[in-house]
Amino acid sequence: MDFLQLAGKRILVFGVANRKSVAFQTGQVLEQAGAEVIYIVRSEARKESLAKLLAHAPIYVCDVEHQEQIDQLAIEISQKYELIHGLVHSIAFADYSAGWLPFHETPRAAFLQAVDISCFSLTAISNAFKELIDPRQGSVVTISISTTRMAAENYGYMAPVKAALDSSICFLAKSFSNFSQVRFNAVCPGLLKTSASAGIPGYVDSYLFAEKATLRKSAVQTSEVADTVAFLLSPRSSGINSQGIVIDAGMGTNYFDKEIVSEA
Repeated sequence: MDFLQLAGKRILVFGVANRKSVAFQTGQVLEQAGAEVIYIVRSEARKESLAKLLAHAPIYVCDVEHQEQIDQLAIEISQKYELIHGLVHSIAFADYSAGWLPFHETPRAAFLQAVDISCFSLTAISNAFKELIDPRQGSVVTISISTTRMAAENYGYMAPVKAALDSSICFLAKSFSNFSQVRFNAVCPGLLKTSASAGIPGYVDSYLFAEKATLRKSAVQTSEVADTVAFLLSPRSSGINSQGIVIDAGMGTNYFDKEIVSEA
């Protein structure tokens, strides 16, 4: 039974890094649901490293920091496919090469680059594919974070960048509503065990705390995020638009857990 009604649907998945990434696991869930997945990676080197894992699927290269590559990708996809039904934006980048710095010392160039790659790329991609995405049942899903209001010192300037991404969802949904019924939503997970997160200073300690703070005392799994992305891409979620779905296993309601309080 095709409960999600994704069989035969064509989905672009941006941001696959490796087997642990949200984008990769989302692609696997979509394939299991019968969807045709087209993977988009940042570089030729990344494409080569994923060739064995994704040998069965088409892989395109696009570094979203460069508008000309986005435009070229849209041309290539449109020449081969008449329609796409969904788009997954699982892209984030922050340059921590300067080391950990308090937020007020955030390097301007690093912040603006993070906004460009992690946030504006969603608008750029959506605009590039606006003529190709199904105007009736099209769905665009991005990956945000569970809260942009918790000022975690080690996460630094990425929380404000994700806040801009969350706001972009609302504005894109409104803008596209002028000519289509394409939906825009975000999946907002708590702390995940991914290769990208491993690059954040002090992340392991934060991850262990987050796990204790969940109601179930078990961290959010990347597969749980992927399942939610698939749901938001499906017609089964047709009434959900301009929203952020938090996947944090109840962490946001459990900061005063007695075990955590007693340890403090």
